[in-house]
Amino acid sequence: MTGAEPLIELLGLSKRYPLRGARRRSGAAEVRAVEELDLRIGRGETVALVGESGCGKSTVGRCLLRLVEPSAGQGLYWPAPGADPVDLFQLGPGRLRALRRDLQILFQDPELSLNPRMRVGVGIEEALRVHRRALGGEAARCSELLGMVGLEPEVASRYPHQLSGGQLQRVAIARALSVEPKLLVCDEALSALDVSVRAQILELLARLKRELGLAYLFLSHDLAVVRHLADRVAVLYLGRIVEQGPADQIFRAPQHPYTRALLSAVPRLDPGARVAAEVLGGEVPSAAAPPSGCAFHPRCSLAEERCRTQAPQLREAGLGQRAACHLVPPPT
Repeated sequence: MTGAEPLIELLGLSKRYPLRGARRRSGAAEVRAVEELDLRIGRGETVALVGESGCGKSTVGRCLLRLVEPSAGQGLYWPAPGADPVDLFQLGPGRLRALRRDLQILFQDPELSLNPRMRVGVGIEEALRVHRRALGGEAARCSELLGMVGLEPEVASRYPHQLSGGQLQRVAIARALSVEPKLLVCDEALSALDVSVRAQILELLARLKRELGLAYLFLSHDLAVVRHLADRVAVLYLGRIVEQGPADQIFRAPQHPYTRALLSAVPRLDPGARVAAEVLGGEVPSAAAPPSGCAFHPRCSLAEERCRTQAPQLREAGLGQRAACHLVPPPT
């Protein structure tokens, strides 16, 4: 999928939050949530951004959609194949509103994104009216959308509290699809669901990708889920990408110690499978006071002196992979 027509390209994305009051008096002036991140998503491609809680995944998704304002960088978006890109980060409110229908998001808890006092069908129809889709035929289109996500038309008359978690996430997907988006940002969209329901929603997302040509930015800490959906994977640590490449290659031959540690924690179906565990010590450092050199070095059992003083850059590691680690040998 690396040869896919470009849809989104983030260049040098950074997001910093200023500290105030007692937190500022601790000596830190700001929290560096995301630092100089580059990420490309092709049309119809699924890119997974993975890492532990607090690594900056959600911030990347929210900056891309301008739900929070980036501190620096570019967010290039190609509205159509062959068209000139526009910088999402430079658009005014009017132009940004016109493009919002192309870029939608699924949140971890769909119930919080649905109006509890509104029947779910009314919520979907409202999205259709706001973005001038199916004018005059909103109810019929709502039934069609519910059918696309595996729900019966009568679900439209129910309130969110009357639906299960899996049904709520299907409603959220139907509402997102109502405006015919090109990209769906899935922010831990499966983590609040039971395992059996999670598998069903995962299959639904895969089917919609095939049928509609959707692209996904899949933000998750669950590599077992990512493995079944992603074309490419980017591993995030303390706001920076430490490894990225084709999903099959990342899972087969991870190059960065952090990636290997994450993968060694993924449960295996074969209880007899021998996997070398790489246990991570300590806690993720504070983004307000990141370590010098490689940010991962305080938790890395392989760290050398240069890891403590020199920040590694992403470099080629073979077969489409790039890793930010001094110890990764150059490709042969």
